[in-house]
Formats: sequence, C-alpha cells, structure tokens
Amino acid sequence: MTSLDLNVAIVGAGPAGIYAGNLLSTAVKEQGGRVAIDLFESLPAPYGLIRYGVAPDHPRIKGIVTSLHEMLDAGVIRFIGNVEVGRDIALDELRDRYDAVIIATGAIRDAALDIPGIDLPGSFGAADFVAWYDGHPDVPRTWDLPEASVAVIGNGNVALDVARVLAKHEPDLRSTEAPDNVLAGLAESSVTDVHVFGRRGPQDIKFTPIELRELGEVRDVDIILHDEDFQYLEGWVAPNNQYKVMLRTLEQWRTREVGQASRRLHLHFYHAPVEVLGSAETGVEAVRFERTVPGADGSVSGTGEFREIAVGQVYRAVGYYGTPVVDAPFDERRGVVPNVEGRVVSADGSPIDGLYATGWIKRGPVGLIGHTKSDALETIGHVVEDALARAGRSTGEIDASGAEQTPNDLFALLNDRGVEFTTWEGWLQLDAHERTLGETHEYTRERVKVVERESQVEISRASVAAPANA
Repeated sequence: MTSLDLNVAIVGAGPAGIYAGNLLSTAVKEQGGRVAIDLFESLPAPYGLIRYGVAPDHPRIKGIVTSLHEMLDAGVIRFIGNVEVGRDIALDELRDRYDAVIIATGAIRDAALDIPGIDLPGSFGAADFVAWYDGHPDVPRTWDLPEASVAVIGNGNVALDVARVLAKHEPDLRSTEAPDNVLAGLAESSVTDVHVFGRRGPQDIKFTPIELRELGEVRDVDIILHDEDFQYLEGWVAPNNQYKVMLRTLEQWRTREVGQASRRLHLHFYHAPVEVLGSAETGVEAVRFERTVPGADGSVSGTGEFREIAVGQVYRAVGYYGTPVVDAPFDERRGVVPNVEGRVVSADGSPIDGLYATGWIKRGPVGLIGHTKSDALETIGHVVEDALARAGRSTGEIDASGAEQTPNDLFALLNDRGVEFTTWEGWLQLDAHERTLGETHEYTRERVKVVERESQVEISRASVAAPANA
C-alpha cells in the first residue's frame, strides 16, 4: 500500500483555506497517511472575510466562526499569521519546502466600475467601507459621513450590508463587536437617505432572504420602493422559494406606511449608472443613471431615459476582485489564479506541479460558504490524486521534503528575517483579550476588536513563546 506523507502550505486563513486544510487532513488519513499543514495569513488573526468582511450586526456568523475555530483548534492545521507571501517569504521558498502549496487568498478589493467620475472625491469602493466598519488593521481609523444623501450601487448582499450600516443609528450597533472608532464615526453621521441602485429588476436581485428581511427590521428607518420598478413582474414565475420569499417581502414593503422615520432607505431597480457627477473641488454631487428594461432572454437594455439623483457620496458594491500572490500566475481580467479544477496552470495551459487554488481566488467572488466547501473538495481531490501519482512513480512513498525539519527551518527563517509572526496560541490570547474588553465595556459586548496591527501582534506574542529553532 502506498504511504502518503505530505507537507502542505495553504496561503490564506479565511474559510476557503481552513476548509481546504480540514478536508485535506481527512483525505490523507483515509489513505492511511500523514499530513502536516501550515496555514499562512497576512493578517495577525485568522478567519479572513468572516472577521473583516461581514457586517458586525450579523450574529448568525458566530456559528461559522465556531466551526472554523474547531478545525484550527484540533491541532492538525498550524496557523502562521502576520506573514505575507511574496514579501516575508517567497512563493518559490514555500514550493521548495512543501509538497504542495494551495492559494486561498480570496478577494478583498473592489471590482472596478468603469464610468466617468467614479474616482471623484466622495466615491468609494464598498470593500473599503466594509473594512473600516469591521476594524481591518490596514485601513484608516476614521470615515467621514458628512452628506445627507448617499448612493450604494449594487444589488447583492454586500450592497445591503453597506446600506444597512449607513442607515442604522449608532446605538443600534453598540451590542455588536464594531470597534469603538466605528461607533464614534457613525455617531457623527449626517446620513438621512440611502439610495440603493440595481441595474436589473426585483426578480434579478442577488440578495438572500435573511439579508433582505434584516433590512426591514432596522429601527427608525423607512424603506421606500417605487411602483414603476415592479411593472414587469406580471406573468413572471419565481424559480424557487427563495425568490418567492424575497418578492413577497418587497411587496409587503410597498404597502407599508412611510414618512415617520428619521432615516430612509430607497431601493431603486432598472437603474444603470453611467456617470458620477461633480468635480475635483466639490466632490460627488449626483449620479446619472439610464433607465433599463428587461428583455425576453433575461438581459436588460437601456431605454434612452436618463435621470440624475443628487447624492454626496457613492459606494460601489459591484463585486470583489481577487487578491494575487507575488510570482503566482494571475488573470488580470477575471481577477483569479488561472486553474483547471483547482490545479494552477501556466500561460500555455499546462499544470504547475504542486501549485493549487481554492475559493474565490480560484473561481471568482461568487457563492456563499457552502460553495467554498464544495470548491475545496474538488481542489483537495486533485492534491491527493497528484500526490498518489507521484508516490506511484517513485519508491512508493512521497518524500516529504524533510517532514521533521520543515517547521523548525521555517520558523528559523522567519525569525532571522525579523518577521513577527503570530500563532494559534497567540490568536487564543488575542481572542481572550478582545472578549475581556467586551465584558468590561460600558455597553457590555461579546468582544471589542483590537484594530491596530501592532497591538494585535503585541498581544498575540506577549506571553506566547514564538517558536525559534527548537
């Protein structure tokens, strides 16, 4: 029987990377083998977009965090944080030290919206705003909200998250883990009207029913819809119960009495953005849209009718763009690592031995957590298949590149370079610190995030001995 012994590096400690490590561990054990997995993360803390990309008022996300925590706490996957591949250690150095390298860096940047004026002062990518209200360590601590009317362009869950946070009153976020600097910024907000624009109609929304329902539960906020956006629904049959629930929710909102709340959230459909109006001196002043109509094939087309809606800020939530790794192939147009079913390929389409991808960096920023699991399953299947093939071609046992030496050699390398890497034990320490801050906070919260990178690293390394050469 072939003995399968593997050392694997995974780049990215979000759900995609953690699921891949967990599935790989199970798959190798089923082959009667052994696997050592190092999970590299550029941030000091794990969980990726679960920690820094989900709105703080989503309590159901805790279940996902619990699951990811259990996978890392099992001890099979070793977390190595505050290490950026391509800066602190090269991709080729990982490939020299490990039998396989899996890229799971996801997508944290905003996709582009190529219209005139999109770069005016007051025009932002939704990802930057999300990173601010989630306490990402690498974004500014402050975010000014001086305008009464703002626009959110997009018809997905991120657009809803951004719109909901913009419309909410600061006291309604005090029970969440939103950092104190975020609460302070929202307390100073001048926003009264949030306009959400979708290029397509209500039948094409990319929300989930839960996200949509949460929008209607925001205190002291009226939701305003427009009858003209629902005229094309006659005769349309919802493809599944999810759409039936969402359309029923929208129809209920259309009949609700409005005008009593201090803030308003406007949902606009069939509005294609064509230009952000304003100047470098005044910033954003309005957005120009073209009204669209649905076609028989499910597409939309312009009507030639243009409207200008006055707003002082614009947030584009039209998708994310993949995060490349230095020296790894990258498709600039699609924002992904080029691959075939998770096997990374070179420019000529041939697989690169030992290099794989999973998650959003593999397939693009679409789908939910469930898709990430099935995605990782496909990639890991090929990792194991290729490892078994290499074993069969050699002596019947994979050379694990010095299984006992690799971890110590890696830590010695990072220490020699002065890289202040963090560990799982360090995360447990930071996690406990944040929970203590929450318990002692004036609002009594589950946790208060430590925002600054330097503080996260200091707390994580304070009393946890970072492995040296032993």
